[in-house]
Amino acid sequence: MSNKFVTAAVVAASLVGVATPVMAHHGFGLFQMTISKKWSGTITKMHLINPHAYMELDAIDETGKKLHMRCEMRAAALLIRSGWSASMFKPGSHIEIEGRPHRDDPGACYIETFKIGDAPAINRNDQFALKTTVDTSKRPLKLADGQPNISGDWAVEQLVLTVPPSGGNGSMVPKSMSPDFAAGKITLQQVQATQPTRAKAVYTADGQKAAEAFNGRSPKDNPWFACKPTSVIRDWTADWPINRFVQKTTATGQKVIDITYGLYNFERRIHVGMSKHPERIKPSYAGHSIGNWEGNTLVVDTVGFAAGVLSPPTRSSEQMHIVERFTFDPQKFSLRRDYSVTDPVYLAAPYESYDIMYLSDVPFQKQPCKDMTPEFQQ
Repeated sequence: MSNKFVTAAVVAASLVGVATPVMAHHGFGLFQMTISKKWSGTITKMHLINPHAYMELDAIDETGKKLHMRCEMRAAALLIRSGWSASMFKPGSHIEIEGRPHRDDPGACYIETFKIGDAPAINRNDQFALKTTVDTSKRPLKLADGQPNISGDWAVEQLVLTVPPSGGNGSMVPKSMSPDFAAGKITLQQVQATQPTRAKAVYTADGQKAAEAFNGRSPKDNPWFACKPTSVIRDWTADWPINRFVQKTTATGQKVIDITYGLYNFERRIHVGMSKHPERIKPSYAGHSIGNWEGNTLVVDTVGFAAGVLSPPTRSSEQMHIVERFTFDPQKFSLRRDYSVTDPVYLAAPYESYDIMYLSDVPFQKQPCKDMTPEFQQ
C-alpha cells in the first residue's frame, strides 16, 4: 500500500478533538479496516443518500470471482458539500476500487480510493472546487419586524484532508486553516485548540446503566440506523448537514422560526416571543420551543421531549430540558449555538458545549435516507 493511500482508521484517529461533528459518526461497523483489497468492475448505480452513499457495481475481485457489489461512501450531505455529484458516477463506467471488505458479506466494501476510467484516482475525503459563493452584500441584517436576519441555509465549516510538510497520511482540518496547516505555519494541536470541545455526559446511576446497555450498532437502540432523528443537539451538526432557517409570521399573527435539519429532513418550530409553554405538550422528538431575542442572541427554551437518545450512548427522558443560545455575528455572518442540556433521569450534570455555523455556499437540499449497510438488511 502506498503512502498516498489514506486509511480511514488513520484519518479517524487524526480527527479526535478537531471538530464535534466528526465525532458524531458511528465507526466502521463490520468492515475490516485492517485489510485492504482491490476490486474492478462496472458501475451500475449510485445511491446519493444518507447516512451513507452507496455505489453498486458488477465487479471482479482479486481472485477473479464475479459478483454484484455495493460499496459504502460518505453521507450524501458530506459529498454534495464537497463538490461531488451523482453525474460523476455514470452507469457503465469502468471503476477500480481499493477499500475494505465486509466481514460477513463478500458483496460489500468500504471505499477508500477509486478510479473511474482514465480519470485520476479519488480519495473518499477529496474536495472539489465549488463555483458557488455566498453573496452577503445585499443581505439585510434585520428583518422588517426588527428581528436579526438568521433566515437561510447554515452549515458548520467543512473539514479538508490536508497533509502537512512533514508528510504522512494527513489530518482533517477546517477549510479556512487548511492552507496554513499544509504550509506548516500551524500545528494540529493549534488547530484543535480553536475547535469546540466535545460535550461530556456525566451520568446518574440510571444513565450509566443505560449507556452501558446501549447497542450503538442496533437500529432498535440507535435511531441513526433507522433513518430517524436522534436529538436537536446531535442532528444539528452530525455529518455536516446544511440546516435551513425560515423566519415568518403565521396566518394567526404568531412569529415563528422553522428549522429543517438537513441530515434527515426533520422539522422543528421555535415560537418567538411566546411567554410560556403550553400546560399540556404531546411529547415529541423536537419538543416545544420558545425563543426570545436578547440583542443578536436568540435564547431558545425547549421542553416536552419524547424519551429517546441525546447522543449515543446517552439516553434522554421526557424530563429533558434544553436551553440554546443562537448568537448572530453580522460581521462574520456566523451563527454560534451554545447549548445546555439537563435531564435528572440520565444526567448528573449539564451536557454543554457550542458549535458555529456559517451561511452555506451550497444550497439546502432534501436528501433521501436509506441505510444500505449489509448488517441492517435483515
